[in-house]
Amino acid sequence: MTEETKWALVTGASHGIGLELAKQFAEHGYDLVIAAEDGGINQAAEELSEGGRHVKPVQVDLRDPEGVKHLYDVATDDGRHLDAAALNAGVGRGGRFVDTEFEDDSDIIELNVRSTTQLAKLVLRDMTARGSGKVLFTSSIASTMPGSHQPVYHASKSFVQALSEAVRDELRDTGVTVTALMPGPTATNFFKRAKMGDTRVGHMPKDDPAQVARQGFDALMAGKQKVIAGSPSTKVMGLLNRVTPDALKAKANRFISTPSGQH
Repeated sequence: MTEETKWALVTGASHGIGLELAKQFAEHGYDLVIAAEDGGINQAAEELSEGGRHVKPVQVDLRDPEGVKHLYDVATDDGRHLDAAALNAGVGRGGRFVDTEFEDDSDIIELNVRSTTQLAKLVLRDMTARGSGKVLFTSSIASTMPGSHQPVYHASKSFVQALSEAVRDELRDTGVTVTALMPGPTATNFFKRAKMGDTRVGHMPKDDPAQVARQGFDALMAGKQKVIAGSPSTKVMGLLNRVTPDALKAKANRFISTPSGQH
């Protein structure tokens, strides 16, 4: 490890947007600590290291506070410091609030909200002490609308969005920047895991995760506050959400998120 070595941490990096973010960091000269719950993180590390970058995979369940601490300890082992971090790990679950299991809601809260907050605090305390660093929170366009038939997921992303923008303001004079990445529906395994395959949003065309990651990385490097990432239609949706009444947005989300046969 030399003084010129730059290190980035990426969570949820075994596939989808997280893997594509890791590729962006690798292509721009960063060595990597990558994390995910599943064993695919080891295959991701092999792929990412083919370009000559040093990649350290960590298979860990971030829903467990000890898992978050373990990841951070590994990421900062041997005096390593993080120049950038992409806090991307997240999960969703479709269904009406009264029909879904609390265990599923709890998984969303633990991963999307609690673990993101815990890891951000660890990362940002070190960055502010050094006076430099960049953090990317993967929020969502979902943060801008009530999530009928995805209520806890949308609420979790509203939390992440608000946290990102508030912390950014707090750190405005520290040399540390915070950016929120706000993708729309993207071609990952999110909808399958969320049991939303039999919905309109599950079937509709989706954005390319590589495009989303590239736009997010560029925004992070430029120190931007936030970026609605993806296709032009996603960007238009983000603009419309600024002026659309919440009741109408909830109805629209219900329309695309209700399983076939339940409309």
